[in-house]
Amino acid sequence: MRTRTPAAVLAAATALCLVPAAFPVAAAESDSARLLGTYVVPHDLQVDGTPVGGLSSVDYDRRSGDFVFVSDDWSDYAPARYYRATASVTEDGVGDVTFTGARIFRRPGGTTYPTIDTWREEQHRTPRALRNVMGTVDPEELRVDPLSGDVAWTNEGQRNVPADGSARGTVLLDPALRISHRDGWYVRDLPTAPNEKMTMGETGPRVNETFEGLAYTADGMRIVSALEGPLEQDGPPANADHGAFSRITVHDRAGRPIAQHAYPVEPLFAQPQPPNDWNTNGISSLLADEQPGRFLALERGYAAGVGTKGRIFEFSTDGADDVIDRHSLADGGFRPVQKKLLVDLDEIGLPHTDNVEGISWGPRLPTGERVLLVVSDNNFSTRQQTQLIAIAVP
Repeated sequence: MRTRTPAAVLAAATALCLVPAAFPVAAAESDSARLLGTYVVPHDLQVDGTPVGGLSSVDYDRRSGDFVFVSDDWSDYAPARYYRATASVTEDGVGDVTFTGARIFRRPGGTTYPTIDTWREEQHRTPRALRNVMGTVDPEELRVDPLSGDVAWTNEGQRNVPADGSARGTVLLDPALRISHRDGWYVRDLPTAPNEKMTMGETGPRVNETFEGLAYTADGMRIVSALEGPLEQDGPPANADHGAFSRITVHDRAGRPIAQHAYPVEPLFAQPQPPNDWNTNGISSLLADEQPGRFLALERGYAAGVGTKGRIFEFSTDGADDVIDRHSLADGGFRPVQKKLLVDLDEIGLPHTDNVEGISWGPRLPTGERVLLVVSDNNFSTRQQTQLIAIAVP
């Protein structure tokens, strides 16, 4: 999610939810993870005539050896796109990072995506509410298909309903899971669960709290998506007093939703200052482990006047109830996924944690540890950084 916030809260974020007291989170052992190093992408870096910024996900393409990064630019700074890059990641940290090219996303007819403001102006001339999912995009997570080499990516969608509730000018842009070729040309959209469609009212996804997480399982036969925060009917978003339940959806190879699980998101790590100022906490990235049914989730929170926190949790869907047909999670009565803390970015020696939004596996080290790469979204602000953080985990 790219935030549009005042300068005072430019260390922006997303919305997350937490584990109620009934579902305690296991703590990570102090020596379970260690910082290898960081790399900061220059703010003024240009690649193929586009500004490198708003990076909200990272993934490794094992076919080419490239890393890929999606920008959550609504086409404001350049057409919606993702980047390819080479990077040296070793036990000594992150070495040279070279962005080798931008890949522009294309609509079915081959055109680029317009800005959301341009698209909204077009809709205001229309006497009905529109759901044109190809109208504009807010990319958030991108993964390389391990079997085909295509890229799967998420569009967070939008809901914009006039104060009078009229159809004219209403924008209902459903969140989407989209497949593109490596060059950015459109292939198809994947089906999404019925409860993940935008509505006019009190059900469905919250704006800016939809598809932040996406992952292929190691064998490529499943694709798993994650909502950043709770559906409207699942209860209020997480804050410093309580957590919330997001939803993790498992799709088959064709994209059909086959199961959905409740994920307990943490409460916000601190009260914003002042207490009623802007704050948010939610799932910003999802990553599959090699073992079936096991995943990592990056939870990123922001409290105005305090800052940003990033925590990576390991969780398993084994034993969790399927809630795809459950209208609301607000009243409980189900088994959520079980999770434990793997890495708290504040506890591994990072001098500064920015708006972390993406995680990926990197190489395996001679020690047997695996590298986790974390990327932060600078929101195209000179007050923030695009960090690439390398962490060694067992």
